[in-house]
Amino acid sequence: MRPGRRFIVTTTTAPAVSEIEKSTIRKICVRLVPFMALMFFINFLDRTAISFAGPNGMMEDLGLHVVQFGLASGIFFIGYILLEVPSNLALHRYGARRWLARIMVSWGIVSLLFTWVSSVEGLYTLRLLLGIAEAGFFPGAIFFLSLWVPARYRSKILSLFYIAQPLTVVFGAPLAAWLISHHGLFGLEGWRVMFLGVSVPAIVIGIVAWFYLIDKPGDAKWLTDEEKEWLTHELEQEEAAKQSHTANHSLSSVITNGRVWGLCLIYFGFVYGLYALAFFLPTIINGFQGQFNTTFGVMEKGLITGAPYLVATLVMYFWSRDVTHRGCKTWHIALPAAVGAISIPLALFMETPFMTMLTISVTASAIFAALPSFWTLPTQFLSGASAAAAVALINTLGNVAGFSAGYITGVLHDATGDYLAPMMTVGAFMLLSAILMVVLSRLRQPPSAAPREAGRQTT
Repeated sequence: MRPGRRFIVTTTTAPAVSEIEKSTIRKICVRLVPFMALMFFINFLDRTAISFAGPNGMMEDLGLHVVQFGLASGIFFIGYILLEVPSNLALHRYGARRWLARIMVSWGIVSLLFTWVSSVEGLYTLRLLLGIAEAGFFPGAIFFLSLWVPARYRSKILSLFYIAQPLTVVFGAPLAAWLISHHGLFGLEGWRVMFLGVSVPAIVIGIVAWFYLIDKPGDAKWLTDEEKEWLTHELEQEEAAKQSHTANHSLSSVITNGRVWGLCLIYFGFVYGLYALAFFLPTIINGFQGQFNTTFGVMEKGLITGAPYLVATLVMYFWSRDVTHRGCKTWHIALPAAVGAISIPLALFMETPFMTMLTISVTASAIFAALPSFWTLPTQFLSGASAAAAVALINTLGNVAGFSAGYITGVLHDATGDYLAPMMTVGAFMLLSAILMVVLSRLRQPPSAAPREAGRQTT
């Protein structure tokens, strides 16, 4: 093994943890993370609501083919991608409180309009507008949380935040099913009632966020003076270390940074798998009725859809605890990617609904185990506006997969008549992520970009 600092700098907790440190991190976990997770829960639910509406009346009412449904699912990411970096730079300039609240209210209003969509063209337009409205929320939330805790706690904080995403399906799928079952409410079809029910909370919580969120630790009234002093000192030390070891913090330095582009490609594979599952799992479950000669009600479909994500939530929690204990290792990200690559196509060869869903649970667990650890990487070697831009750029180009997953899956399904080719494609992209993670971890990090963070080298 060649000496020198590797691509990933891993961090561990300090040997001695003061009471001030414990109380500060505990308060952040209690006061800030749950609210941000609630925002993320609503965000992912509104984004993927189309996956519940599709097989429960929307495709039939609007006359959609699978490829059109895939295009409608994926077109969201066009506007999202175009405005992602500008939105995160605006967040850095104007503050998270104002910008995240604005984003949330905007997407809530657009999501509400799905209640009255009446054509394929209208569906495409609203999905495009929804992407524009949501642009910047996720990378903004990641960047915002990274500003509140020292590097050694970011895996823990981001894992707690990320739990909201699989729980969106665990609780969101039955919730969507329950709303869909209220067919006729206000004279609306069930899937329209569902859009109405999941949109209003975004507007309400967005307004609350304007008053609840705080831009920086020094303004937090729920921290004592001693806690503010400790946290500010820790964050300033980390910032100074990164500033002294990074010669250029401009946007151009981010765009020309090979490590950032490598992370973009790795994230692409994870997002492709994530959204292929999110958009088409309800449709695949709906196909069990013909494939296995079974019958499921709307609520049963919702519960079955949520089951793999419940398993994924538990796996992600314990996997992230191991990351916090050991420090982030290459295998914490590469191994789940490889497991997901193998398991997703295998699910199609299972002979019972139970074995199919068990295998899909492995895939979902693999994706969610890796993501919180992945998002600790950009802020290890970038800071300030450059870190905000890098997180946005990675999320932007990674989310090209969000469009690709929906559209390519639909095209391949219509061309072949089944989901084998689409799921093999998912497996190929996730395998590429695993390989790239190993390759990048072998690259020596230039001394000028290496932050002075305590920790062990990646193995």
